[in-house]
Amino acid sequence: MIGYSFFEKTFDRIYAEENKKRIEHATLWLSLLGFVIHLVLIYAKKFALFAAPAQWGLLDDPISALYTPFSIILVYEIYLLVVYLPRSFTTSVSKQFEIISLILIRRIFGDFPKIDLSVEWFESSANVQLIYDLSGVLLVYFLIYQFNKSRDRLPKKELSPRLRRFVAAKKGVSVFLLPILLGTSVYSVIQWLKQFWGPTLGPLTDINAVFYNEFFTILILADVFILLLSFRYTERYSQLIRNTGFIICAILIRLSFSTVGLTNVVLIVSSVLFGLLILKIYQATEKPLVG
Repeated sequence: MIGYSFFEKTFDRIYAEENKKRIEHATLWLSLLGFVIHLVLIYAKKFALFAAPAQWGLLDDPISALYTPFSIILVYEIYLLVVYLPRSFTTSVSKQFEIISLILIRRIFGDFPKIDLSVEWFESSANVQLIYDLSGVLLVYFLIYQFNKSRDRLPKKELSPRLRRFVAAKKGVSVFLLPILLGTSVYSVIQWLKQFWGPTLGPLTDINAVFYNEFFTILILADVFILLLSFRYTERYSQLIRNTGFIICAILIRLSFSTVGLTNVVLIVSSVLFGLLILKIYQATEKPLVG
């Protein structure tokens, strides 16, 4: 029990409400600053104040400046995901869905400059991709709404001593997860910048997949670890299937970073839809127990 108490105290100290407010405040100001700096660079390039390589596509259009604040907001959303991880599998997977939807929206801002209005709309692959992404955002947003509505209908459980130990164990996972994610993010960005600035032997890694590919891999491993921990605290078949299904959702999201075009959007939508169906079936099997 000493170990559980240590994890709880460490978690409460790191993720204290005042720390959360500080990070939220910093995110707001960094987003504004990043937006302004990105705009300045775009117009500096436009007026030939400096020469930019061809791969600096995000400096071609002022709309692309929205890419930077969204990237900063995504970092904050990942922080919230780590904070919410001990609450429940459903809360955690809901935050995962929100993160992938923001990544999808951010990609739209990055792809707007690629739109070609000089040809028939469907003759340009960039134009078609925009349709895929816009449709994907609408579908994912609607499915997340349905998922959260179903999640709110789940009965609230009393925090028994057995369940409290499980929550404390998940807090321990969150404590270890944060430095791992921070280290991975720094490493991923450095590797991408090396590829970006130096001579590339192959195609440049898609900026939309930088870090998030590794992030969802680590998240899947953390979810599997929590699932294994849950075997000690519950033997209910419905809960095990639900939690396993949510891990499949994260795997589908992870796979989406290895694809492009329609396949990418289909995998993202399939992940959220699968999670919603898993939750609906879980609710149906739990109804007799609640009533």
